[in-house]
This record gives sequence, structure tokens and C-alpha cells, in this order.
Amino acid sequence: MNILLVYPQYPDTFWSFKHALKFVSKKAVNPPLGLITISSMLPEEWSKKLIDLNIESLKKKDIKWADYIYISAMNIQAESAKEVIEMCKSLNKKTVCGGPLFTEEPDNFEMVNHLVLNEAELTLPGFINDLENGNPKHIYQSEEFANLTETPLPNYSLVKTSKYNTMNLQLTRGCPFNCEFCDITALFGHKVRIKSTEQIINELEAIFKIGWRKNVFFVDDNFIGNTKILKNDLLPALIEWMESKNHPFKFGTEASINLSDDDELMELMTKAGFSTVFIGIETTELASLVECGKVQNTNRDLIQSVHKIQKYGLEVNGGFILGFDNDSPSIFQKQIEFIRESGIISAMVGLLNAPKKTRLYKRLKQEGRITNETTGDNTDFSLNFTPKMDKKILLDGYKKVIKGIYGGREYYKRVLDFIKRFTPNQKNRVKLNLNHCIAFFRSFIKLGILDTHRKHYWNLLFWTLYNRPKLVPLAITYSVYGYHFRKIFKNVL
Repeated sequence: MNILLVYPQYPDTFWSFKHALKFVSKKAVNPPLGLITISSMLPEEWSKKLIDLNIESLKKKDIKWADYIYISAMNIQAESAKEVIEMCKSLNKKTVCGGPLFTEEPDNFEMVNHLVLNEAELTLPGFINDLENGNPKHIYQSEEFANLTETPLPNYSLVKTSKYNTMNLQLTRGCPFNCEFCDITALFGHKVRIKSTEQIINELEAIFKIGWRKNVFFVDDNFIGNTKILKNDLLPALIEWMESKNHPFKFGTEASINLSDDDELMELMTKAGFSTVFIGIETTELASLVECGKVQNTNRDLIQSVHKIQKYGLEVNGGFILGFDNDSPSIFQKQIEFIRESGIISAMVGLLNAPKKTRLYKRLKQEGRITNETTGDNTDFSLNFTPKMDKKILLDGYKKVIKGIYGGREYYKRVLDFIKRFTPNQKNRVKLNLNHCIAFFRSFIKLGILDTHRKHYWNLLFWTLYNRPKLVPLAITYSVYGYHFRKIFKNVL
């Protein structure tokens, strides 16, 4: 069979980094890891082609070539996914859909020929077997969770690497915590399931062999879900592998704030090549943390925890939420001050939303407060429920926070304060290449000459050049990020 794997387009959002990627001549941050993993689960003799709408367009000839079109998407890609499905239907081609969007909302996609939901390791084999026997069903589901040691090596050969800024892989699924607003445990369970160290090394070897030599992101929702295996097995093996290859990658991932409690783990992560970690801070309000079940963030000084992680050479990106029932109007200034003091540069502040499979959705549904479906983008000023706080106060307060952290002067000052005290792990420094030089030149023009905040750009650059010259690339990177964030929030700023 001829199989076309299609990844729908993301809208222009906080995490798309669309405006920043132009500086390095890239089209998208990550390739679609789910689809290239699915590719390896299909019969070897089938022909496969990958179209990622974030880097290229979908042509009729591609659809006509295929016997089946496989589509995977997250909630934020819903609009593009529906357009792809309609295009396939108009050409009388059958679609096979899976991933979080379809697993959470299968009733919205009756037009899809075959829904292969939950984890493909469990549901895809049944579909393929029925397909080869000529009687495939409309929907395939499972209440169980997959054994990740049986997950195949992703087919990285399908990826047009020159179009991406970061390659990705997955170590674990599942999370030991159960935050009310999060659908991770509903999709992947509480038990942290983990691949073998041999699998991860093989995936890194595959990425290395296709010529990749820069950022690699572990897409785990909580990388530190099994610290024993990390400290005793995986991270020592990663350290050895990275040293044998002369440190070709910079790693990033997501983790919970209790990472700051484990000095040995942070030291091993930086030695292995980790340089960034995303952490869900959510809120400074204890009552709101208790409300949403974010127990790992309670009974601690959150700023001190962030600073400790940074002390080990890890840049911390943070997630923040406004709109909890226990939020008061004082939360807006508190969020601004926390982000300033913590030195979190990429701070995604969004409005609370309730995806369908979350405990929050169930509670708000019972209270009669759900108003519509979530868009998947909690930075687009939309809510899918009636908040306890007056909606106008909430939206005005949200705008105040955005102005307080992403206004040009405010943002550059936060970056400068961070540069003054941050010491990265020097082994994690990726070698400069032509793309970096082009990005530097473009930043000089776009940010240093054309941008209205150019004074702050030059102040940051000259201070860093004179006082901490090795961090000039980081200063320029964050300047470019700031440009992207200002574009995303331009109507507010």
C-alpha cells in the first residue's frame, strides 16, 4: 500500500516560535514524532510519505498517490485537521486518524473513515490486521496502556531535517501527579512507563546518523517520573554516549518542580547534556495550587526552587495559569513579580481552560459552567467556562501580565538580570554554524535597527559582550524570542 502521513498545521501561537524561526531559516520547531513512530509500526513493504503542513503544502497529487491518509493531531490543530479530512473526502480517499485530538473528541469526527485511538502500540495492529483481511472497523480503542519497550524506533528517514530547529524523542509516558486541569493522566495514566536505555541510545544513534548536530527535545510530560532509572541507568549511559560523540546535542525536556529537590539528578542531567527544562509553575497562590491538585508545588519557595535549578546550568521555561476559582485580582501583579524575580524568560502565561478528559471539565460540567469546547491555545484570550472572577477583570488582568513581562523594556531587563547571574554548562554549547551567523546578522538588522525597542537590544548586547562574552549567543537567542512573543501578543502590547 501507499500510505500518506499528514501532520496538520499549527496556528501562530506562543510555542510555534514562528517569528523566531525565521531568524534561523527554519519552518517549524519539531517534526511530528507520533507519525514517524507510526510509520515504523506499519508493514515494512508499504510505501510511506510524510507531509508536515507546518513546513510544506499538501497537494492533490500526494493524496491521489495514497491508498490511505493517516492523520495525527493535537487539539490546537483541529481546524487544519478538518480541512485535510475534507480535502481527502473530496478526492474519495480514506482517512485513518489518531492522536490526542481524535482520542479526546471522537464524536466530532464521524466523517473520518477509521479512528485508531489511544496508544497506537495497542490499537494500530488490530486495524492493520482487519485492513489486510478486508474488514476494517470505524473505531479502535483500548482502556489499557502500552508497554513502551515494544515501541519501535521512529522512522527519522522521513524527516526533512533542514526545515526543523529541533529533533525529538520520547522516554516515558504517564505522570505520577493528577492536576485537575491536565489531561495527561487521562490519556496516558498515572503509572510512568519507560523505554529501555538501549532504545534511547538507538534513537540517538539514528538521529546522529542523519547528520543532526544540535537541539534534541525529550517530549515527556514529566521526564523525572522515574528518578531511580534515570540516575542509575539512563543518564550515566547518556553521559558516556555524549562524550563518545563529542557532545553533538543539547537536550531539553519537561519536568515537575521537585526536580529542584534532587541535586544528584540535576548534576547528572547537566552532565548528560540537558540545558533547558519546562516546568509548570501555574500560580503563586497556595489556595489555587490546592484547588487544582498541584501538590508538588505546595510547601516550597517556588522562586528558590527555580533559582536552584538554574544554578545547575539549566534554563527554566515556565507555564503559568490565570483564572482559578481561588484567584483574586492581586494575582496579576504577583505573577509579574514572580516571573521577574525567578528569571524565567519564556513564561507562557495562559488562561485556564478545561479539556474534555480532565477532572476540571467534569467538575465544571456538573456545576453548569462549561460554555464551549477548548481551542487548545490558552494564550488566545478564550475561556471555555464561566470563571468565578468577573470575566472583564480577568481579561484585563491577563493583559496587564502580558504587558508586564513582554513589553520591550520589561522583557529586555529580565533577560539582562538573568544573563548577569546564569552560568550554563559549557559542554552543552553547540558549535556555531552558518545559520547562527545568519541569525546574528538578522537580529542586528531587525532588532538593532528596525525594532522600536532597539535601544534595549543594544544595551543587552553590549553589556553581555563586555562582561560575559560567552553568553552573547544566549542574549541574542532571548532577544529573538522576545521579538516572537511581542508579535504573538501585539494586540495587547
